[in-house]
Amino acid sequence: MASRTISEFALDPPDAERLANLNGPFDGHLRMIELRTGVEIANRGNVFRVTGPKATVGAAEKVLRELWREADGHTLDEHAIHLALTGVDAQRIVDEDIEPQEVVIRVKRGTVRGRGANQARYLHAIATHDINFGIGPAGTGKTFLAVASAVEALNESRVQRLVLVRPAVEAGEKLGFLPGDLSQKVDPYLRPLYDALYEMLGVEKVLKLLERNVIEIAPLAYMRGRTLNDAYVILDEAQNTTIEQMKMFLTRIGYGSTAVVTGDLTQNDLPKHQKSGLKDALEVLHGVDGISFTFFESHDVVRHPLVARIVNAYEARDARDAPTGPTPPGTGA
Repeated sequence: MASRTISEFALDPPDAERLANLNGPFDGHLRMIELRTGVEIANRGNVFRVTGPKATVGAAEKVLRELWREADGHTLDEHAIHLALTGVDAQRIVDEDIEPQEVVIRVKRGTVRGRGANQARYLHAIATHDINFGIGPAGTGKTFLAVASAVEALNESRVQRLVLVRPAVEAGEKLGFLPGDLSQKVDPYLRPLYDALYEMLGVEKVLKLLERNVIEIAPLAYMRGRTLNDAYVILDEAQNTTIEQMKMFLTRIGYGSTAVVTGDLTQNDLPKHQKSGLKDALEVLHGVDGISFTFFESHDVVRHPLVARIVNAYEARDARDAPTGPTPPGTGA
């Protein structure tokens, strides 16, 4: 366990209006800094106490002092906090001995917490990185937790809209011609995202937000040429993207946005000769600052206990049949 340290300092000159500007509504700005840097921030007036790993306490104090200077005569918003934090990830020392802060998500259904260490790490990674990958078998909570995080961000006005994306690839079946307008044609592919939203917000509110375009659910092909600012973007079933589609998606991200990419490399529905964009991204982006990777295993499955046993059986068969040779980094196979 990494050692923790405490830094106590005053931001002068004392100014109640400036302090409120720095802290943000309901201390929302301080919470952003805590989540990104992995520290705890407390204050009494203009005297602040920052507690956390020694490597990040100094970075958090530096950010607070910079923002205090900016708060004099300028209204701070999420953009200003985001920009002040851009240098923190590069300075942060990644230490696996540092336990992630528990992230508790509050939505209509109550509170959502990570079940087990991997889910806790996943939630913490989403809170502290702009681009996140969650890779693992069905039932491990990858999409559910991402949608829960997105809904909380929308409820707290940290983002202006949610964009939920899926590649429209048939899962081993030829569905043929689908009647109806465009929305009705792509809805079958996007149904799991609707289900998660309904559970988080309720059907009525989801329908209202869809009408106002606050929530947008779209096939991946519709992301080309767009730049998404102040948005929470989730790409589900990413194992079914091509290399070009994955690169296109990741380069849509703008200021104030968070992206979560989820997928299961064992359930690829692409033609056999085509490499998955998710697998390619793991190889290309592994180790890039500001991007997190969380890998789930069968023991993380939170569905019926039989699901974990089924996943194990298929993994054992695949391991027996797999050709011998070097394994690409981060593929988990």
